[in-house]
Amino acid sequence: MANKVLMKGNEAIALAAVKGGVEAYFGYPITPQNEVSEYLSKYMFEQGRVFLQAESEVAAINMVYGAAASGKRVMTSSSSPGIALKQEGISYLAGSELPAVIVSVMRGGPGLGGIQPSQADYYQATRGGGNGDYHTIVFAPESIQETVDVMKESFDIADYYRNPVMILVDGLIGQMMEAVDFNKPTTKRFLPPKDWAAGGMNTHNGRNTVCSLYLDPYELERHNLKLQKKYQAAIQNETRFELVNMDDPDYVIVAYGTMARVVRSAIEILAKKKLNVGMIRPISVWPFPKAPFKNISRNCKGILVCEMSLGQMVDDVRIVNNGALPVSFFGRAGGIVPEPEEVVEAIMHFESRRVD
Repeated sequence: MANKVLMKGNEAIALAAVKGGVEAYFGYPITPQNEVSEYLSKYMFEQGRVFLQAESEVAAINMVYGAAASGKRVMTSSSSPGIALKQEGISYLAGSELPAVIVSVMRGGPGLGGIQPSQADYYQATRGGGNGDYHTIVFAPESIQETVDVMKESFDIADYYRNPVMILVDGLIGQMMEAVDFNKPTTKRFLPPKDWAAGGMNTHNGRNTVCSLYLDPYELERHNLKLQKKYQAAIQNETRFELVNMDDPDYVIVAYGTMARVVRSAIEILAKKKLNVGMIRPISVWPFPKAPFKNISRNCKGILVCEMSLGQMVDDVRIVNNGALPVSFFGRAGGIVPEPEEVVEAIMHFESRRVD
């Protein structure tokens, strides 16, 4: 029988990071993710690991860069405006091929916005605000258990690809409480020694230089092409999704994270109205899952994208759908978590109009 404990999402994220082998944490306070750093401030010291509250988000991400360059397993966490300040450092991590885990607990925006849950940072996570041709591997779990599982695995994924990995949740997942099994097994990977790390680790002979600066344009292009091969491998190996009731649906809803939880209830209500509705739930939002859209039944009348924003993931859905089916959108902003009945109404409106 599973040994489950009741925990708040942010605290579960922190404990999962400890179990995932994090060796150093650098961050700066911002609501609604403060419990992550609060929890780690105690447990990292107890286990002889590094915890440091930096003077700013910019300082924190650059400390992550330094620790990652030395070969340590390192992470940071923040929320919306704080992640915005870290974008330059995230680009530097990707450009220098340094592994790190970044937790983003989304709040409403733009600007300071509010502290209520939101999904309006999808662009920020999947497109990134840093410069250059780079990608961050981004997972957007739906429950605290799934967040814990992905969190534990994310350090291996970051090390495997030598690339930043982001865990994207909203403030509701961060603040709610659920029963979690921390002993649930996760996929382990063969990881070669970090012979690329800067000196001082006693993992290799000689010295290494870690940077993202290439003054020769041809050398920089070769570096970018090397990164692209790595990203293509991530697309092949790390794309994740869940299918719900997708055998022969009348409509398909696409949703992730907390919004997917709302959609599950809406699907049950719609079934009582004799509408058979399925869901594609992206778990990785970069790479974004393409395969399930190619296998949607020909009897499907359309796709409804539901987000706690005014429409961001809907762009990726339109790209992978490629005009095959009508696509409609439903979203709420400002930190409002929609009711299932609102999703039901959006589907019924779609049914009555069926307009792309």
